[in-house]
Amino acid sequence: MHLGIKKVIIKKLNAIQDLGAIDILCTDKTGTLTQDEIILEYPLDIHANLDLGVLKIAYLNSYFQTGLKNLLDRAIITRTEKEAVEHEGLQNLATRYQKIDELPFDFERRRMSVIVKENDEAVLVTKGALEEMLSISTHVKDGDEIHPITEEIRESILEAVSGLHEQGLRVLGVSQKKYQDIHHAFTVEDESNMILMGYLAFLDPPKPDAKEAIRGLYDAGVHVKVISGDAPVVVEHVCKLVGMKVGDQSAVTGSDLENMSDAELSSVVEKNDIFARLSPMQKKRVVDALRNNGHVVGYMGDGVNDAPSLHDADVGISVDNGTDVAKASADIILLEKSLTVILNGIYEGRRIYGNILKYMKMALSSNFGNVFSVLIASIFLPFLPMLPLQILIQNLIYDFTQIAIPWDNVDEEFLQKPHKWNSASLVSFMNVMGGVSSVFDV
Repeated sequence: MHLGIKKVIIKKLNAIQDLGAIDILCTDKTGTLTQDEIILEYPLDIHANLDLGVLKIAYLNSYFQTGLKNLLDRAIITRTEKEAVEHEGLQNLATRYQKIDELPFDFERRRMSVIVKENDEAVLVTKGALEEMLSISTHVKDGDEIHPITEEIRESILEAVSGLHEQGLRVLGVSQKKYQDIHHAFTVEDESNMILMGYLAFLDPPKPDAKEAIRGLYDAGVHVKVISGDAPVVVEHVCKLVGMKVGDQSAVTGSDLENMSDAELSSVVEKNDIFARLSPMQKKRVVDALRNNGHVVGYMGDGVNDAPSLHDADVGISVDNGTDVAKASADIILLEKSLTVILNGIYEGRRIYGNILKYMKMALSSNFGNVFSVLIASIFLPFLPMLPLQILIQNLIYDFTQIAIPWDNVDEEFLQKPHKWNSASLVSFMNVMGGVSSVFDV
């Protein structure tokens, strides 16, 4: 079903009611709360000074990697091409270097590497979360010199990065390692004893309509929880900018979740709305814990890492430009990645569910009343009050009168809160109204 005016495509019909019933929406930060366009603001050395040499190394990693380039990779490539107009050292990098091998990204390592060669020297170039890069690097590049990483240098770097995080900037580290043997068989074990070249700071500004959409979701009885793989400080900063009701709470991280039992997590997911640095399976644990607590959970994601959570959520929501795996796991596809579109879809789902209830109540009470009336009349009459064919014709005519129900309006009070499927209300309505109609029949 395609709700074109609402920019929502329903893959599974039962997801219409589920969308209106959700009371918790879990979503990522990037592209939903923030604009789906990341800008590389600063390529920095270890002293937080602008360094285009760091940009060059990052470009080699982003340009030569295979597969789908994410927003960060595109931001690196765009900035390098812009700087190359005025800086000769950044020109023709794609032709000066030749790719040898690649160590793909995974969510355990949280980094990816590309091996390139220039002349007869191979260079292993790795970029990833700064904490991960510090853990695999033993030296740093300081100007034209290479120094071992001391505790003082480490603390200085982390302090500078913390300041960038507080400004809402995302940070990636970049390291390299040179080999004289270009035929070396590269493995993940080679990502060690590397030289930290510097780091990259990315700006990911909030969407203009995010604050209004968040307020609308709260007013609709839907609580928003952000589940992200980004740094905790960055996620907290963005959540406060868009008006989420987080107070002074700090983000729950993936390392925190690792040490929690299911019972502890069950309590944590109720009290906290910000989850950061989570792996795909940790995101899934959060969704499962919310569902086990009795919530109807919607999950919005568009990446491969979101597939487990999309599958487990009551309503999996992806976007039409998401990965194939995410779209296959989702129940609903959005034509625009926006919380406003989800909010409109929730109201539309509630309206459709309300009209479905109207039809079912009318049809059940009518059919029950007819059958009850025939049973009562057959006690007093020596012949059948109505033939089966007559009952079917009556039902057909009655159904024609209900064709307009899908376009009917729904009371505003009904739209303002989630509604779970409740068959008990249908049974009670059927018994009361069916009995009343039978009285008039008799």
